[in-house]
Amino acid sequence: MDKHLICLDLDGTLLTDEKTITPFTKEVLTTLKQQGHELMISTGRPYRASVPYYKELKMTTPVVNFNGAFVHHPTDFNFKIKHETLDLDVTKEIAKKVPELNIKNIVAEVKDNIYIHYHDSVLFDAFKMGDPKISVGNLYETVNEDVTSILVQAEESEMPHIRQTLDELFAEVIEQRRWGAPYPVLEIIKKGINKAVGVDYAREFLNIPANRTIAFGDEDNDTEMLQYVEHGVAMKNAIDDIKGIANYVTETNNNNDGIGHFLNDFFDLRLKS
Repeated sequence: MDKHLICLDLDGTLLTDEKTITPFTKEVLTTLKQQGHELMISTGRPYRASVPYYKELKMTTPVVNFNGAFVHHPTDFNFKIKHETLDLDVTKEIAKKVPELNIKNIVAEVKDNIYIHYHDSVLFDAFKMGDPKISVGNLYETVNEDVTSILVQAEESEMPHIRQTLDELFAEVIEQRRWGAPYPVLEIIKKGINKAVGVDYAREFLNIPANRTIAFGDEDNDTEMLQYVEHGVAMKNAIDDIKGIANYVTETNNNNDGIGHFLNDFFDLRLKS
């Protein structure tokens, strides 16, 4: 058997809209793992928000978090952690732009430390998974170290101007990514970092050839990963740009075993849904 690396985005891809893994897809993935293939999470989420699914699927691989900015191995302490951060000065300069850019809020993350610019009970609840340390206050004053990622929340109408301004100021040092519906959120990480960088780093550690890689995604932040792997698969519910660069599109969406049906056919497992 030729071992494959199967890279799984979480939201809108592996997970249903209710944030669960469907039974059939779980059965397919478990079967492939038992056959010797490697399953790996590659997500924009931090590890604390990925670990329930890592444990549910009994994974034994590195994890690509923060869209490639943080790659580590939960069970192998010999794995050399890859952590790419934004300079503190960049975070402070963006924080200074909050009033003039009509930004509703900014969240900075350093692994499992969270800094929220304005108090917001909804945001607070959204980020408390995994019991991180959360600080609230002007990021210019509260953040005192290089950060893993920055999230910018604003009205949809303000997003084009915010992106243009950030590009003009920081294009040489940052990458910008849009999150999908329902929230207008812009994610910022270090220039040159994306999921493909993280997947490549983990793939080399796992010693799996690049021509035996499969990845699933649905959003803008999956672009490079789907282009990098041999078999890039867009979900039926993916945005059009992702479908346009993928090698395949699943026949069903994330709520209806899109990944399960694709892999069942790809590996000829003949499991019944």
